Amino acid sequence: MRRRTLLAAGAAAGLTGAGATPAFAGGRHRVLHVRPGDSVQAAVDAVDGPGRTIVVHPGTYREVVQVPSDKAELTIRGATRDPRDAVLVFDNANGTPKPDGSGTYGTAGSATFSSASAGLTVRDLTLANDWLRADHPEITGTQAVAAYVTGDRSSFENVRLLAHQDTLFVDTTALDAFDRQYFRRCHIEGDVDFVFGRATAVFEDCRFHTLRRDVDFTPKGMVFAPSTARANPHGILAVRSRITSGAEDGAYKLARPWVPSYETTAWPSLIVRDSRIGPGIDAVAPYTDMREAYPWQTMRFREYRNTGPGAVVTVPENRPRLSATEAESHTRGAYLGDWRPYERP
Repeated sequence: MRRRTLLAAGAAAGLTGAGATPAFAGGRHRVLHVRPGDSVQAAVDAVDGPGRTIVVHPGTYREVVQVPSDKAELTIRGATRDPRDAVLVFDNANGTPKPDGSGTYGTAGSATFSSASAGLTVRDLTLANDWLRADHPEITGTQAVAAYVTGDRSSFENVRLLAHQDTLFVDTTALDAFDRQYFRRCHIEGDVDFVFGRATAVFEDCRFHTLRRDVDFTPKGMVFAPSTARANPHGILAVRSRITSGAEDGAYKLARPWVPSYETTAWPSLIVRDSRIGPGIDAVAPYTDMREAYPWQTMRFREYRNTGPGAVVTVPENRPRLSATEAESHTRGAYLGDWRPYERP
């Protein structure tokens, strides 16, 4: 397992850690600029009101960034339109010991980037966790999250999300909340359950890429692991997207249901529609169980009008599909309601 090259176009900008306070522009710090040598977290901390923007200039920023709930309507964007130019990366895992000796980080705590802010917008950035199993054979908690998102109306556009296990955690602020998240033109890659959680999450025109793994078992991983609340009619929706693979044909499953021990009433929901599924997905049996007590056949897993070698239906009972009438209830508008981030230019 090789460490990926995270920075391409902006390599000359250099590698920086948490450093100086960012520069400000405009009245009351409406726009904050972060450059190599500055800290993205310091910019977040300096936000003094709703609707502020943080512009991250080309460079690799090795730090953990946490956006609290009081930083409402915040925009964090790269200074260029190439998400490879500005990279936020760190390397904590679930089982990584905390420096203060108080235990390990846990899955959510391992995230390089986390946000509880309502109305968050992230654009033109790379968010990555480059922790590797091979470097830490002593750690069994191998989940290493790139982004952990809980706030309602969180939008990600033209963002690369890179990790291995549990890359993107789409969560909610509370067990009785149905927070909405929208991802457009994003690249998300990993191996095990690398898009997972209980949020109402819409992915449009995104690429999900499964990584090559040097292991001798199959499946080598799963793309999705939803944990939708039973009361929520909308879980994860992937539309007009594509699933590609760096692994051999049929090595990955499309999904498995996650029913957490803290919410055993969960009823995971996943709809993949109007998308191209490549040969890396097992077309004969694209779903599997996480636990025998919660078989995938009892979950809300459906497909509609998908194409590609990984979408070929050879065993119909293994690929539940929506009818045309049912598909009308599984659109970005139905999932996101009165929030329409897709109408922004």
